Amino acid sequence: MATGTDQVVGLGLLAVSLIIFTYYTVWVILLPFIDSEHIIHKYFLPRAYAVAIPLAVGLLLLLFVGLFITYVMLKNRRVTKKAQ
Repeated sequence: MATGTDQVVGLGLLAVSLIIFTYYTVWVILLPFIDSEHIIHKYFLPRAYAVAIPLAVGLLLLLFVGLFITYVMLKNRRVTKKAQ
């Protein structure tokens, strides 16, 4: 079983994910159908960021995955050379 701290962290991550998903869904799907003069538009970024932000996050994720794989492969190569 998970400890109390693990459960709190998991619940926090779940809550943050739900908030981000709801914000993005309203921003991309519902906001185009609301009049541009409505006050709700001031709580959202311009629509161009709806593509730019996920693209940047995806590229950063790919960068970190690539760096991690490179680090593990280089570390494994050093350990293999020492064992020989």
